[in-house]
Amino acid sequence: MGSLPSRLARLYCGLALYGLGVALQISSGLGSSPWDAFAQGLALRTGLTIGTMIIVVGALVMLLWIPLRQKPGLGTISNVLLVGLFADAALWLLPAPHHWSLSWGYTLGGVVVIAFATVLYIGAGMGAGPRDGLMIGLVRLGLSVRLARFLLEASVLTAGWLLGGVVGLGTLVFALAVGPMTQLFTRWFPLN
Repeated sequence: MGSLPSRLARLYCGLALYGLGVALQISSGLGSSPWDAFAQGLALRTGLTIGTMIIVVGALVMLLWIPLRQKPGLGTISNVLLVGLFADAALWLLPAPHHWSLSWGYTLGGVVVIAFATVLYIGAGMGAGPRDGLMIGLVRLGLSVRLARFLLEASVLTAGWLLGGVVGLGTLVFALAVGPMTQLFTRWFPLN
């Protein structure tokens, strides 16, 4: 797994890249992951930034860990606090795509960056992200991984769409491509 400094570098580089990937997908205007569409919808309704809503949702999801007896690690807490900050910073820095090709570049780039970031921060071995920990807790209650993941993702995607978050072809691309891309990156950056 590596030394503590290398694990910390992997964790924080992964979280920074994850925030960039979120920003790329949201900036594309073509749709993003279910959780990010949910945060976007909440941001539209509250007037707060998307990053702030990512932090709030992450903290609220961690409260659901309590009855599931999940234990957070440094990576969990860092995920809650930093991904939203990195996403807001990247949203502020990224130029708006003014052509469909750039929008698709943002979408595809976002998927690749999120997949790579996921392998980095999970591979640091410092705790699951809040949403993944919720899924793990539901699996421990007896749901299959597939059903737990589907129920969570479908619920937040529907809520995000109803709140005004952008759900579109980019969402579909994310759903179909992020798993295979993450698997590809584990060849070069093993998870354990």
